[in-house]
Amino acid sequence: MYEEFNISKEVEKIGLDAEEDLKEVFKKIDKQCLKSSIKVLKAFQDNGVSTSDFNEITGYGYYDSGREKLEKIYAQVFGAEDALVRPQIMSGTHALYLALSGLLKYGDTMISISGEPYDTIRGVIGTSGDSESSLIKNGIKYEQIDLIDSDFDYKKIAERIKKGNVKLVEIQRSRGYSNRKSLTIEKIEKAIKTIKEIDKNVIVLVDNCYGEFVEEKEPTEVGADICVSSLMKNLGAGIATSGGYVVGRKDLIEQIAERLAYPTVGKDLGANFNVLLTYYKGIFMAPRTVASALKSMIFASRVLEKLNFKVSPTYNEKRTDIIQTIELGDENKLIEFCQSIQKASPIESYVIPIPSDMPGYPHKEIMAGGTFTPGSTIEFSCDGPLCKPYTAYMQGGLTYEYGKLAILIAANDLLK
Repeated sequence: MYEEFNISKEVEKIGLDAEEDLKEVFKKIDKQCLKSSIKVLKAFQDNGVSTSDFNEITGYGYYDSGREKLEKIYAQVFGAEDALVRPQIMSGTHALYLALSGLLKYGDTMISISGEPYDTIRGVIGTSGDSESSLIKNGIKYEQIDLIDSDFDYKKIAERIKKGNVKLVEIQRSRGYSNRKSLTIEKIEKAIKTIKEIDKNVIVLVDNCYGEFVEEKEPTEVGADICVSSLMKNLGAGIATSGGYVVGRKDLIEQIAERLAYPTVGKDLGANFNVLLTYYKGIFMAPRTVASALKSMIFASRVLEKLNFKVSPTYNEKRTDIIQTIELGDENKLIEFCQSIQKASPIESYVIPIPSDMPGYPHKEIMAGGTFTPGSTIEFSCDGPLCKPYTAYMQGGLTYEYGKLAILIAANDLLK
Protein backbone atom coordinates (compact mmCIF):
# COMPACT_ATOMS: atom_id res chain seq x y z
CA MET A 1 0.00 0.00 0.00
CA TYR A 2 2.92 2.38 0.68
CA GLU A 3 4.98 1.65 -2.44
CA GLU A 4 4.53 5.24 -3.66
CA PHE A 5 6.65 6.43 -0.71
CA ASN A 6 9.09 3.47 -0.58
CA ILE A 7 8.01 2.64 2.98
CA SER A 8 9.49 -0.69 3.98
CA LYS A 9 7.48 -3.70 5.10
CA GLU A 10 9.17 -3.38 8.49
CA VAL A 11 7.86 0.14 9.01
CA GLU A 12 4.42 -0.84 7.70
CA LYS A 13 4.33 -3.64 10.29
CA ILE A 14 5.35 -1.22 13.08
CA GLY A 15 2.51 1.08 12.03
CA LEU A 16 -0.05 -1.75 12.02
CA ASP A 17 1.08 -2.93 15.46
CA ALA A 18 0.89 0.64 16.78
CA GLU A 19 -2.69 1.06 15.54
CA GLU A 20 -3.65 -2.19 17.23
CA ASP A 21 -2.30 -0.80 20.52
CA LEU A 22 -4.23 2.45 20.06
CA LYS A 23 -7.78 1.21 19.44
CA GLU A 24 -9.10 2.05 22.91
CA VAL A 25 -7.22 5.37 23.04
CA PHE A 26 -8.75 6.40 19.70
CA LYS A 27 -12.24 5.52 20.96
CA LYS A 28 -11.79 7.99 23.84
CA ILE A 29 -10.70 10.71 21.40
CA ASP A 30 -13.78 10.15 19.24
CA LYS A 31 -15.98 10.39 22.34
CA GLN A 32 -14.42 13.73 23.27
CA CYS A 33 -14.81 14.91 19.67
CA LEU A 34 -18.55 14.26 19.88
CA LYS A 35 -18.82 16.19 23.16
CA SER A 36 -17.02 19.18 21.66
CA SER A 37 -19.15 18.98 18.50
CA ILE A 38 -22.35 19.08 20.58
CA LYS A 39 -21.06 22.19 22.35
CA VAL A 40 -20.22 23.94 19.07
CA LEU A 41 -23.43 23.01 17.23
CA LYS A 42 -25.56 24.19 20.16
CA ALA A 43 -23.73 27.54 20.17
CA PHE A 44 -24.34 27.99 16.42
CA GLN A 45 -28.04 27.24 16.82
CA ASP A 46 -28.53 29.31 19.98
CA ASN A 47 -27.05 32.35 18.23
CA GLY A 48 -29.07 31.96 15.03
CA VAL A 49 -26.21 31.94 12.50
CA SER A 50 -27.25 32.68 8.91
CA THR A 51 -25.39 33.06 5.61
CA SER A 52 -25.72 36.84 5.88
CA ASP A 53 -23.38 36.67 8.89
CA PHE A 54 -20.48 35.81 6.54
CA ASN A 55 -20.65 39.13 4.68
CA GLU A 56 -17.64 41.42 4.41
CA ILE A 57 -17.86 44.64 6.40
CA THR A 58 -15.28 47.23 5.37
CA GLY A 59 -14.08 50.59 6.65
CA TYR A 60 -14.47 51.10 10.38
CA GLY A 61 -16.36 47.84 10.72
CA TYR A 62 -19.31 49.21 12.68
CA TYR A 63 -22.49 47.16 13.09
CA ASP A 64 -21.00 43.82 12.05
CA SER A 65 -23.64 41.32 13.21
CA GLY A 66 -21.61 38.39 11.88
CA ARG A 67 -18.61 39.37 13.98
CA GLU A 68 -20.85 39.83 17.04
CA LYS A 69 -22.46 36.40 16.64
CA LEU A 70 -19.08 34.73 16.15
CA GLU A 71 -17.82 36.25 19.38
CA LYS A 72 -20.97 35.10 21.19
CA ILE A 73 -20.32 31.57 19.90
CA TYR A 74 -16.76 31.66 21.24
CA ALA A 75 -17.98 32.94 24.60
CA GLN A 76 -20.62 30.19 24.84
CA VAL A 77 -18.23 27.41 23.82
CA PHE A 78 -15.74 28.56 26.45
CA GLY A 79 -18.38 29.11 29.15
CA ALA A 80 -17.26 32.76 29.27
CA GLU A 81 -19.02 36.13 29.36
CA ASP A 82 -17.48 37.67 26.25
CA ALA A 83 -14.93 37.19 23.48
CA LEU A 84 -12.74 39.05 21.04
CA VAL A 85 -12.13 37.12 17.78
CA ARG A 86 -10.30 39.26 15.23
CA PRO A 87 -8.05 39.09 12.16
CA GLN A 88 -6.17 42.05 13.67
CA ILE A 89 -4.69 39.62 16.23
CA MET A 90 -1.71 38.25 14.31
CA SER A 91 -0.54 35.30 16.45
CA GLY A 92 -0.81 33.61 19.82
CA THR A 93 2.04 35.75 21.15
CA HIS A 94 0.26 38.87 19.88
CA ALA A 95 -2.96 37.77 21.62
CA LEU A 96 -1.03 37.33 24.86
CA TYR A 97 0.75 40.69 24.55
CA LEU A 98 -2.55 42.38 23.73
CA ALA A 99 -4.22 40.91 26.81
CA LEU A 100 -1.32 41.58 29.19
CA SER A 101 -0.74 45.16 28.01
CA GLY A 102 -4.48 45.83 28.15
CA LEU A 103 -4.86 44.58 31.71
CA LEU A 104 -1.61 45.67 33.35
CA LYS A 105 -0.70 49.25 34.25
CA TYR A 106 2.47 50.92 35.49
CA GLY A 107 3.44 49.50 38.89
CA ASP A 108 1.31 46.32 38.59
CA THR A 109 2.82 42.91 39.31
CA MET A 110 2.30 39.81 37.19
CA ILE A 111 3.47 36.33 38.12
CA SER A 112 4.06 33.35 35.85
CA ILE A 113 3.25 30.28 37.95
CA SER A 114 4.12 27.79 35.19
CA GLY A 115 7.83 28.56 35.19
CA GLU A 116 9.71 30.30 32.40
CA PRO A 117 7.34 31.20 29.54
CA TYR A 118 7.78 30.29 25.87
CA ASP A 119 10.68 31.96 24.03
CA THR A 120 8.72 34.73 22.26
CA ILE A 121 6.78 35.58 25.46
CA ARG A 122 10.04 36.37 27.26
CA GLY A 123 10.58 39.24 24.83
CA VAL A 124 7.03 40.43 25.50
CA ILE A 125 7.65 40.44 29.25
CA GLY A 126 11.16 41.82 28.94
CA THR A 127 13.20 39.02 30.51
CA SER A 128 14.99 38.65 27.19
CA GLY A 129 15.73 41.11 24.41
CA ASP A 130 15.85 44.86 24.85
CA SER A 131 12.56 46.11 23.40
CA GLU A 132 11.33 49.43 24.73
CA SER A 133 7.79 48.08 24.32
CA SER A 134 8.22 45.16 26.74
CA LEU A 135 6.09 45.04 29.89
CA ILE A 136 9.08 45.47 32.20
CA LYS A 137 10.30 48.54 30.27
CA ASN A 138 6.83 50.01 30.78
CA GLY A 139 6.84 49.63 34.53
CA ILE A 140 5.26 46.20 34.98
CA LYS A 141 6.87 44.05 37.67
CA TYR A 142 7.46 40.41 36.79
CA GLU A 143 7.90 37.40 39.08
CA GLN A 144 8.06 33.68 38.40
CA ILE A 145 7.27 30.51 40.33
CA ASP A 146 8.73 27.37 38.82
CA LEU A 147 6.91 24.07 38.47
CA ILE A 148 7.77 20.98 40.51
CA ASP A 149 7.79 17.79 38.42
CA SER A 150 5.45 19.34 35.84
CA ASP A 151 2.96 20.47 38.49
CA PHE A 152 2.33 23.79 40.19
CA ASP A 153 4.12 24.69 43.42
CA TYR A 154 0.84 25.27 45.24
CA LYS A 155 2.53 26.13 48.54
CA LYS A 156 4.69 28.89 47.01
CA ILE A 157 1.76 30.20 45.02
CA ALA A 158 -0.38 30.50 48.16
CA GLU A 159 2.43 32.17 50.11
CA ARG A 160 3.01 34.74 47.38
CA ILE A 161 -0.67 35.59 46.90
CA LYS A 162 -1.03 36.09 50.66
CA LYS A 163 1.69 38.75 50.54
CA GLY A 164 -0.57 40.77 48.25
CA ASN A 165 0.11 43.28 45.45
CA VAL A 166 -0.45 40.77 42.64
CA LYS A 167 -2.56 42.03 39.75
CA LEU A 168 -2.33 39.08 37.35
CA VAL A 169 -1.22 35.46 37.31
CA GLU A 170 -0.25 33.93 33.96
CA ILE A 171 -0.38 30.20 33.19
CA GLN A 172 1.08 28.61 30.06
CA ARG A 173 -0.89 25.42 29.45
CA SER A 174 1.43 24.00 26.79
CA ARG A 175 5.01 22.97 27.45
CA GLY A 176 6.47 25.34 24.84
CA TYR A 177 10.12 24.50 24.15
CA SER A 178 10.69 22.98 27.59
CA ASN A 179 10.99 19.40 28.76
CA ARG A 180 8.17 19.70 31.32
CA LYS A 181 4.77 18.19 30.64
CA SER A 182 1.84 20.33 29.55
CA LEU A 183 -0.60 21.30 32.30
CA THR A 184 -3.94 19.52 32.51
CA ILE A 185 -7.24 21.27 33.19
CA GLU A 186 -7.39 19.46 36.54
CA LYS A 187 -4.07 21.01 37.63
CA ILE A 188 -5.04 24.43 36.28
CA GLU A 189 -8.34 24.30 38.19
CA LYS A 190 -6.52 23.44 41.42
CA ALA A 191 -4.07 26.33 40.94
CA ILE A 192 -6.88 28.80 40.21
CA LYS A 193 -8.79 27.64 43.29
CA THR A 194 -5.64 28.14 45.40
CA ILE A 195 -5.33 31.72 44.14
CA LYS A 196 -9.01 32.72 44.30
CA GLU A 197 -9.53 31.39 47.83
CA ILE A 198 -6.89 33.87 49.01
CA ASP A 199 -7.61 36.82 46.72
CA LYS A 200 -10.57 36.65 44.32
CA ASN A 201 -9.48 39.90 42.64
CA VAL A 202 -6.30 38.46 41.14
CA ILE A 203 -6.77 38.06 37.37
CA VAL A 204 -5.86 34.58 36.12
CA LEU A 205 -4.86 34.50 32.44
CA VAL A 206 -4.24 31.21 30.60
CA ASP A 207 -2.21 30.91 27.40
CA ASN A 208 -4.41 28.22 25.82
CA CYS A 209 -2.35 27.56 22.67
CA TYR A 210 -2.69 23.97 21.37
CA GLY A 211 -5.16 23.02 24.11
CA GLU A 212 -8.66 23.75 22.78
CA PHE A 213 -11.07 20.76 22.60
CA VAL A 214 -8.43 18.30 23.82
CA GLU A 215 -10.12 17.97 27.21
CA GLU A 216 -13.79 18.20 28.16
CA LYS A 217 -13.46 21.67 29.71
CA GLU A 218 -11.60 24.86 28.84
CA PRO A 219 -9.71 26.98 31.42
CA THR A 220 -12.49 29.60 31.57
CA GLU A 221 -14.89 26.83 32.66
CA VAL A 222 -12.75 26.13 35.74
CA GLY A 223 -12.22 29.70 36.92
CA ALA A 224 -9.75 31.39 34.56
CA ASP A 225 -10.65 35.03 33.93
CA ILE A 226 -9.04 35.25 30.49
CA CYS A 227 -7.97 32.72 27.84
CA VAL A 228 -5.99 33.51 24.68
CA SER A 229 -4.67 31.74 21.58
CA SER A 230 -4.13 31.87 17.82
CA LEU A 231 -6.61 30.80 15.15
CA MET A 232 -3.74 29.19 13.23
CA LYS A 233 -3.87 26.47 15.86
CA ASN A 234 -6.77 24.32 17.06
CA LEU A 235 -9.81 26.55 16.63
CA GLY A 236 -8.92 27.65 13.10
CA ALA A 237 -8.95 23.96 12.04
CA GLY A 238 -6.60 24.77 9.15
CA ILE A 239 -9.39 26.82 7.54
CA ALA A 240 -8.76 30.19 9.19
CA THR A 241 -5.62 31.68 7.66
CA SER A 242 -4.90 34.28 10.36
CA GLY A 243 -6.28 35.80 13.54
CA GLY A 244 -6.54 35.12 17.24
CA TYR A 245 -9.00 35.15 20.11
CA VAL A 246 -9.36 36.33 23.69
CA VAL A 247 -12.26 35.05 25.82
CA GLY A 248 -13.26 35.69 29.41
CA ARG A 249 -14.84 38.20 31.76
CA LYS A 250 -16.79 40.94 29.99
CA ASP A 251 -15.11 43.84 31.83
CA LEU A 252 -11.65 42.49 31.05
CA ILE A 253 -12.48 41.81 27.40
CA GLU A 254 -13.55 45.44 27.06
CA GLN A 255 -10.20 46.65 28.45
CA ILE A 256 -8.33 44.40 26.02
CA ALA A 257 -10.53 45.50 23.10
CA GLU A 258 -9.72 49.13 23.90
CA ARG A 259 -6.04 48.26 23.70
CA LEU A 260 -6.63 46.66 20.29
CA ALA A 261 -8.65 49.65 19.03
CA TYR A 262 -8.76 52.72 21.30
CA PRO A 263 -10.57 53.90 24.47
CA THR A 264 -14.38 54.35 24.35
CA VAL A 265 -14.66 52.30 21.12
CA GLY A 266 -13.22 48.86 21.93
CA LYS A 267 -15.13 45.98 20.30
CA ASP A 268 -17.18 48.21 17.99
CA LEU A 269 -14.29 48.90 15.61
CA GLY A 270 -12.57 46.68 13.06
CA ALA A 271 -13.25 45.58 9.48
CA ASN A 272 -13.54 41.81 9.12
CA PHE A 273 -11.41 41.55 5.93
CA ASN A 274 -13.89 39.01 4.54
CA VAL A 275 -12.63 36.24 6.86
CA LEU A 276 -15.80 35.51 8.84
CA LEU A 277 -16.76 32.49 6.74
CA THR A 278 -13.36 30.89 7.42
CA TYR A 279 -13.66 31.69 11.15
CA TYR A 280 -17.12 30.16 11.39
CA LYS A 281 -16.04 27.09 9.43
CA GLY A 282 -12.89 26.85 11.51
CA ILE A 283 -14.55 26.56 14.90
CA PHE A 284 -17.27 24.33 13.39
CA MET A 285 -14.65 21.85 12.10
CA ALA A 286 -12.27 22.25 15.05
CA PRO A 287 -13.51 19.28 17.15
CA ARG A 288 -12.78 16.81 14.34
CA THR A 289 -9.53 18.50 13.32
CA VAL A 290 -8.26 18.43 16.91
CA ALA A 291 -9.23 14.75 17.15
CA SER A 292 -7.27 14.03 13.95
CA ALA A 293 -4.24 15.92 15.29
CA LEU A 294 -4.41 14.00 18.57
CA LYS A 295 -4.60 10.66 16.77
CA SER A 296 -1.67 11.63 14.55
CA MET A 297 0.49 12.58 17.53
CA ILE A 298 -0.46 9.50 19.55
CA PHE A 299 0.34 7.31 16.56
CA ALA A 300 3.69 9.11 16.26
CA SER A 301 4.35 8.53 19.94
CA ARG A 302 3.71 4.80 19.70
CA VAL A 303 5.67 4.27 16.45
CA LEU A 304 8.70 6.23 17.65
CA GLU A 305 8.58 4.51 21.03
CA LYS A 306 8.76 1.19 19.19
CA LEU A 307 11.87 2.56 17.46
CA ASN A 308 13.38 3.20 20.93
CA PHE A 309 13.12 6.99 20.92
CA LYS A 310 12.28 8.91 24.09
CA VAL A 311 8.88 10.50 23.55
CA SER A 312 6.57 12.70 25.61
CA PRO A 313 3.71 12.18 26.19
CA THR A 314 3.73 8.41 25.74
CA TYR A 315 0.82 6.98 23.77
CA ASN A 316 -1.18 6.05 26.88
CA GLU A 317 -0.60 9.22 28.92
CA LYS A 318 -3.36 11.77 29.53
CA ARG A 319 -3.05 14.64 27.05
CA THR A 320 -4.03 18.27 27.37
CA ASP A 321 -2.67 19.60 24.06
CA ILE A 322 -1.69 18.42 20.58
CA ILE A 323 2.10 18.60 21.04
CA GLN A 324 4.35 15.55 20.78
CA THR A 325 8.06 15.66 21.58
CA ILE A 326 10.81 13.33 20.41
CA GLU A 327 14.18 13.57 22.12
CA LEU A 328 16.77 12.90 19.40
CA GLY A 329 19.88 13.69 21.43
CA ASP A 330 21.93 14.84 18.44
CA GLU A 331 21.88 18.00 16.32
CA ASN A 332 22.12 16.18 13.01
CA LYS A 333 19.34 13.74 13.93
CA LEU A 334 17.06 16.65 14.82
CA ILE A 335 17.76 18.33 11.49
CA GLU A 336 17.28 15.09 9.53
CA PHE A 337 14.02 14.28 11.32
CA CYS A 338 12.56 17.69 10.50
CA GLN A 339 13.71 17.31 6.90
CA SER A 340 11.86 13.97 6.72
CA ILE A 341 8.66 15.62 7.97
CA GLN A 342 9.05 18.35 5.33
CA LYS A 343 9.47 15.66 2.69
CA ALA A 344 6.13 14.17 3.78
CA SER A 345 4.31 17.51 3.45
CA PRO A 346 1.77 18.43 0.73
CA ILE A 347 3.27 21.88 0.17
CA GLU A 348 6.96 22.42 -0.74
CA SER A 349 7.85 18.80 -0.09
CA TYR A 350 10.90 19.38 -2.31
CA VAL A 351 12.33 21.97 0.10
CA ILE A 352 15.11 21.00 2.52
CA PRO A 353 14.77 23.03 5.75
CA ILE A 354 17.99 24.18 7.38
CA PRO A 355 18.60 25.78 10.79
CA SER A 356 18.40 29.56 10.89
CA ASP A 357 17.82 32.52 13.19
CA MET A 358 14.17 33.28 13.93
CA PRO A 359 12.78 36.59 15.28
CA GLY A 360 12.03 36.26 18.99
CA TYR A 361 13.99 33.01 19.53
CA PRO A 362 17.35 32.81 21.34
CA HIS A 363 18.67 29.75 19.44
CA LYS A 364 18.80 28.76 15.80
CA GLU A 365 15.63 26.89 14.83
CA ILE A 366 14.93 24.08 12.41
CA MET A 367 11.35 24.18 11.18
CA ALA A 368 9.45 21.80 8.92
CA GLY A 369 6.11 23.16 7.85
CA GLY A 370 4.84 22.30 4.40
CA THR A 371 1.51 23.85 5.28
CA PHE A 372 -1.17 25.60 3.23
CA THR A 373 -0.96 28.56 5.62
CA PRO A 374 2.60 29.40 6.74
CA GLY A 375 2.82 28.99 10.50
CA SER A 376 -0.41 27.01 10.76
CA THR A 377 0.63 24.47 13.37
CA ILE A 378 -2.75 22.72 13.41
CA GLU A 379 -1.83 21.35 9.99
CA PHE A 380 1.32 19.22 10.41
CA SER A 381 4.61 20.70 11.47
CA CYS A 382 7.77 19.84 13.35
CA ASP A 383 10.40 22.17 14.74
CA GLY A 384 12.95 22.55 17.46
CA PRO A 385 15.75 24.72 18.84
CA LEU A 386 19.31 23.67 18.09
CA CYS A 387 20.32 23.12 21.69
CA LYS A 388 20.55 20.11 24.00
CA PRO A 389 18.81 17.68 24.33
CA TYR A 390 17.90 18.32 20.64
CA THR A 391 14.19 17.72 20.96
CA ALA A 392 11.74 17.83 18.07
CA TYR A 393 8.35 19.40 18.82
CA MET A 394 5.70 18.03 16.53
CA GLN A 395 2.04 19.03 16.31
CA GLY A 396 -1.04 18.98 14.13
CA GLY A 397 -2.57 16.83 11.44
CA LEU A 398 -5.63 17.98 9.48
CA THR A 399 -6.57 14.34 8.96
CA TYR A 400 -5.29 11.26 10.73
CA GLU A 401 -4.48 9.61 7.39
CA TYR A 402 -2.12 12.40 6.31
CA GLY A 403 -0.56 12.52 9.77
CA LYS A 404 -0.03 8.77 9.73
CA LEU A 405 1.67 8.93 6.32
CA ALA A 406 4.04 11.65 7.50
CA ILE A 407 5.05 9.60 10.55
CA LEU A 408 5.64 6.44 8.53
CA ILE A 409 7.77 8.35 5.99
CA ALA A 410 9.83 9.88 8.81
CA ALA A 411 10.14 6.53 10.59
CA ASN A 412 11.32 4.93 7.35
CA ASP A 413 14.05 7.55 7.04
CA LEU A 414 15.07 7.06 10.68
CA LEU A 415 15.56 3.33 10.12
CA LYS A 416 17.69 4.05 7.05
